[in-house]
Amino acid sequence: MTEQAMTHNTLSANLADWTIQLIRAEGLGRGDALPTARDLAQRFGVSTPTMREALRSLQATEIVEIKHGSGIYVGPNIGRTVLPNRNAGVLSPERFDELLEARLLVEPRLAELAAGNRTREQVDRLRECLERAAGQLGDDAALHTENMDFHRLIAETAGNSVLAEVVDSLLSVHGPEQRQILRIYNDRERDHAEHLDILAAIEAGKPVVARRLITKHLEVVREIVAANLSEES
Repeated sequence: MTEQAMTHNTLSANLADWTIQLIRAEGLGRGDALPTARDLAQRFGVSTPTMREALRSLQATEIVEIKHGSGIYVGPNIGRTVLPNRNAGVLSPERFDELLEARLLVEPRLAELAAGNRTREQVDRLRECLERAAGQLGDDAALHTENMDFHRLIAETAGNSVLAEVVDSLLSVHGPEQRQILRIYNDRERDHAEHLDILAAIEAGKPVVARRLITKHLEVVREIVAANLSEES
């Protein structure tokens, strides 16, 4: 089908798909260089501006990275099954509870799996993350980053890459809401102590305890946030 015969949206979607197929066919990975937009346009039989538009759509989901003056490269999300929606917008107060409920449905199972699957290296990474967090209890922005990384590392340790991507997407897209949850919860020391207990259960290989601890941790956060938002309303 020629460029003229396709609708604009269909053509852009097809070009994005063809670019992904090219990346996979060539065995390219994150950071590998792609042909120029002009070369890709010639390869697919379209105009260069049309090709650039398709590449920008791939850049929005970090499938590719466009570095001006350098080139086009394979992005970090090329191998992902679940992609975060960067345009999700700000959650309404009512959806805070839904966000925490979603985490409650997923993260306890991941903590359980992590306790059964953990390696020494993974435990060390979890501990290092909490050690960094311990030094940031007075800096909410830095503490938030370490806390979210701790939850991501648990998901990675569990060994289910799709569920790990689900957790990462929830934490990445709703970063501002997660930071607000930290502010509302307003007990950094308790939060950190509970994280240490979860780590201890994972390190000791106690799946049931790890699941129970992270469930209680998220349930308490959910209760405090719900009560606070109700008072503010």
